[in-house]
Formats: sequence, C-alpha cells, structure tokens
Amino acid sequence: MSRSIALRILALAAAVGLFSQALLLGHVFGLNLPLMAGAVLAAAVALRPVGRRIDPLDLWLPVGAIAVTAGIALRADPFLVLLDIGSGCLLLGAAVAAIGGSAVTRRSAVAIVELALIVLGWTVAGILRVTIAARRPAEPHESQRRIPVPAAPVLRGLLIAIPILIVFAALFSSADAVFARLTDQLFGWQIDLGELPFRLAVAFLIAWLAAGLLAVAAGSVRPEAPPAAEPPPAPMPQSLGAAAADPPVTWPAQRPVRLGSIEAATILVAVDVLFGFFVLLQLAYLFGGLDTLAATGLPYAQYARSGFFELVWVAVLAGGLLVTVHGVAARTRWIVGSGLTLAALTAVVLASAFLRLRIYQDAYGWTELRFYVLATIVWLAVGIGLTVVLLARDRMRWLLHGLAISAVAILVAINLVGPARVIAEQNVARLLDPSLVPPDGRTGLDLRYARLLGDDAVPVLVNALPALAGEDRAGLLAALAARKADLADASTTGWPSWNLGRARAREALATLPDH
Repeated sequence: MSRSIALRILALAAAVGLFSQALLLGHVFGLNLPLMAGAVLAAAVALRPVGRRIDPLDLWLPVGAIAVTAGIALRADPFLVLLDIGSGCLLLGAAVAAIGGSAVTRRSAVAIVELALIVLGWTVAGILRVTIAARRPAEPHESQRRIPVPAAPVLRGLLIAIPILIVFAALFSSADAVFARLTDQLFGWQIDLGELPFRLAVAFLIAWLAAGLLAVAAGSVRPEAPPAAEPPPAPMPQSLGAAAADPPVTWPAQRPVRLGSIEAATILVAVDVLFGFFVLLQLAYLFGGLDTLAATGLPYAQYARSGFFELVWVAVLAGGLLVTVHGVAARTRWIVGSGLTLAALTAVVLASAFLRLRIYQDAYGWTELRFYVLATIVWLAVGIGLTVVLLARDRMRWLLHGLAISAVAILVAINLVGPARVIAEQNVARLLDPSLVPPDGRTGLDLRYARLLGDDAVPVLVNALPALAGEDRAGLLAALAARKADLADASTTGWPSWNLGRARAREALATLPDH
C-alpha cells in the first residue's frame, strides 16, 4: 500500500466518521443507516484499484446492502430492524470486498468464510496497517491432513449415523405425539430438550472501522482468479496485509476431511428410513385424519398444534447433513439417490410444520415469532427446491450461495410486508370478526402484546379503538397517547431519523381525541 493511497483511505474514513456521527447522535435509527451504508460504498468505489473490476456475479451485493439497510428506514419493528442491521453489515462487508476486486459469489462456502474473517480482521485492525502503510508477506498455509479410511465402511457409516439419528428422533418425538409414543414403546426413551468530545469519539470509532473496510476496497486483499465452471479448485484468500503482487495460493485438490462413499450413503439411507417412518405417521394422522385421541390421548386440534418449531429444525439439520455429506464424500448414484429421497421426505416434514403452524395461528392468532417461523418455512422450501436441482446437476457447491441470496430476497420482502403491521391486522380482524376463530381458539385482542409490536402496528391499533370498550379501550388509549408524546421528541423528528413506520404512526396518532 503506497503512502498516497493510505492518506486517501484515512481522509475518506475521517469523512465517513464525521458524516456518520452527525446522522447518528441525537437521532434514532432510520434514514441515517442506509445513508451511512451508501457513504461507505461510495468511498469504496472511489478507492477501487485501477485495473480491478467487480465480478459481474457480485453486482447484487451492493444492491442488496442498500436494499436491506433501506428496510431500517421503512419499518419500525425492533426485531426486524435488528435483522436488517446484522444482514446489512454482512452484505456491506462482502460488497466492499467485491469492489476491491475479490470475487465473492464464485467462492466456495469455506472460501467465503475465510474471506469474511479476513475482512473482519481488516475492519477491526486495518487502520493500524493503513497508518504505517506497511506490508506483511503472506504466511505459508499449513499442509492438509488426511483422515485415514478404515475397513468396514458400512459399519462405520452406521456408527456415524447413530448420533445423527438420535438428534432427529429427539426432534420428531418433541414435535409429534404419535411418534413420541411409538418410540417410547419401542425404546422407552425420555428426551427433554461536553458533546464535542463525545461526537469526536464516536466519529473516531466509526472512522477506525471504516478505514479497515476502505483498505479492503483499496485492494489490500489480493483478488483471486475466478474458479472454473467445474470442480477445479478455487484459489485461497490471502491473509491480512498480503501484497497484491504476491503469487496466488490455491486450495489443494483433496478435501480436508474425507468420508468413504459407502459410509456416506449408509448414513443417508439410515436417516431416510427414520424420515420415512415419520412421514408415514404424518400421512396417516396429520394429513389422513386417523384417530389421534386413541393413539395419543389428544384431540386432533391439540395434536396438530404442536411441534412446528422442532420440525423446522429438522429441515434445517437435514439440509446441513446433505451439504456436509456432499462436501466430504465422492459423488455416487447411491449418494445422489438417497440425498434426493431425503430432500423429498424433508419437503413432507416441512409441509407438516406449515400445517401445524397454520392450525396454531388459527386458534391463537399471530405473533412475531410465528411470523418469522413461517418466513423460515418459505426459505427452507426454496432451499429444498434448490437442493433437488443442484444435487441432480452436481452443483451442490452453489447451494449455500443460493440460500444466502434467497435469504436476502426474503428479508427484503419481509421489510416490504411489515410483520408488525400484518400481525396487528390479523389479530384485530379476529377481534372484529369472531367467526375467524375456531370454537376452541382464543378470542379477543392481547393488548399487552399488541403494545410491544412497535410503531408499524400503531395505525391498526388506532383503528381498533372503536371496537374496544371499558378498561381495554382506556388502557390502549393511554398507551397510544404516551407513544404520541414519545414521537414528538426531537430525536425522532429530525430528517436523519425519518422512518416510514414512525411517520404513519405519527399521522394516525394525530387523530386521537385530546382526552
């Protein structure tokens, strides 16, 4: 890194720090955060090394970073804002690395994790390297170890499968009373599961982090040649402080951990058998309507309202198992066939989770947790479709990339929909029309929970006031009046704090009676 580039990095980082503290201090999160993200990206583009271009497959990263952080100015749901901030930081780091010339999307999952750690290292400590404009040679990477492959591969595969089967069986037992009863009968299991100094300090802290990111954009991380379309090894990212002119270091052709194809197929077949048994029970009792009272002592509605969290975890772990097996074992027809079977069975498990969640929501209404479980089910369904296509076409190395892109797309969609608003609308609809609630469901509006939904829910709650009476109406009116006073505070009215959810809440609260 030359002295001139280091000075440019420090100057732009200082500008970003001063700009950001002006937007943050005295203001709540809103329009200020996407503006800060845009400022970092603009500075990164200004520092991009001559001759380096962003990989076309990485063009979605800066767009995604702006789209996700823009959700902070769109919604006032606290949990959603937290998701937007976390995802926006990840996408911003990836976008800066891509602007600096490092291919991101083309990398394997392991290489992406390594690049993320490198960018994180530069973000935390990069300013120290920038200030001295020094270089550090790349450290030689350690040689790869091989795990010996013993005899009796089928037996070893079964031994490896045992803890995996125990985890899935525990989740299935927690999720489904019929399955739990049968396993209990078979095995007897019981499974429990002064303002200026402060402003300068804030500006310095932000500039410290920005300097490291901008150093990445300036080319401190050496870009790798994009890998070929087929399995040839992807180049390994360079360690912190390496020179751009250093010779490339590539991944070895061998997998760091190896598993025989027979063992891998044995594991998948064993899991398929367990999944198949569970799916047969779902087809008979949950979807087919067999007598759950006789089988479990539970009426159908109560039986169906349990287990959706556990089944979502089953789908997540099944996907992780497929990715792991494909990553450590050679591809064979047995592995492909058993993997496709597991994907199909997982789809039925996911459908069971969705049906249980829907029945539960019909009975007890919506909450943020149930909304995000539903969004996770949608994401996992997309993941199952991707898995089937990529497994059949021998492109499983792209699965995590597809899951990451689909997760960003779903998060953007969640910001557009607005979970708190949807939850409030659905629950108020149940209040206004009791016929929407099944006979054994819970009627009325949980006002204590409704007040926790944030400003996105305020217009819906204001519209619900005429349907309430007595203490419920007085309590909600008092809470809304208090929120009206809070939204008049200077920290929420400045333009850096602008947020669509708060603006709509302020408009709705203006219609409240004075007394």
